[in-house]
Amino acid sequence: MFDDFFIRALVAGLGIAIVTGPLGCFIIWRRLSYFGDTLAHSALLGVTLAYSLEFNIALSVFIISSFIALILIDLQKRTNLPGDALLGLLAHSSLAIGLVVIGFLSFIRFDIMGLLFGDILAVTIDDLLIIGIGGPLILLILKLIWKSLFASTVNYELAEAEGLKPDRAKAIFTILMAGVIAISIKMVGLLLITGMLIIPAAMARNVSSSPQSMVIYSILGGLLSVMLGLFVSLEFNTSSGPSIIAAALFLFILSLLKIKQSIKLKN
Repeated sequence: MFDDFFIRALVAGLGIAIVTGPLGCFIIWRRLSYFGDTLAHSALLGVTLAYSLEFNIALSVFIISSFIALILIDLQKRTNLPGDALLGLLAHSSLAIGLVVIGFLSFIRFDIMGLLFGDILAVTIDDLLIIGIGGPLILLILKLIWKSLFASTVNYELAEAEGLKPDRAKAIFTILMAGVIAISIKMVGLLLITGMLIIPAAMARNVSSSPQSMVIYSILGGLLSVMLGLFVSLEFNTSSGPSIIAAALFLFILSLLKIKQSIKLKN
């Protein structure tokens, strides 16, 4: 029998995987990988503010990440700078400010490694409650904006001409990304959350034949990554967060082998 902490970690990881699967697909389709990194870096500032103000970490991270996302959207309209330059500016600025704030909070003990790489084995019942409420809410909102978001991903001008309001869908999607980072930061950490969003979706793209199947494979890839990573972590006493990402990478490599096999069959 497994200990309670392992069961909680497994439930939390599976819950996160179900949410990151569909979001990760849109990140791949819309080429927003660096944007996910930017929000993840900004999460450090949210964590430090939560500690200093004795505030809920998930809520603080969500507020700060959403604020950074909305700043990015506003800067894209106000400046002529390319998107990657703006992302780099916001990512490193928010990370630097977070580290500066940590310097002022010398009276508070920070688990830097836990923040960077997560500690899913330390998940509590309260964390499960946040995932249980936040995860379905994110998926529900994503379902409501799915048509507009997908249409603008394929053809922005056509979606706008059809009155689907792609700008509003984009803004909501960025906030959803902030939400998933907020509820999963404790599980996989600042540096690895983007990997959880991208790698299963990238694996799914290699083996899927339609957007719907890609979403399904992405969720399944995330679920398998969590299970493999946690069992490897338990068996070999490795860090849980990195083990999950390593398992996702292993599945991605397997998907590449499938592509290679398909090419050989066509030839």
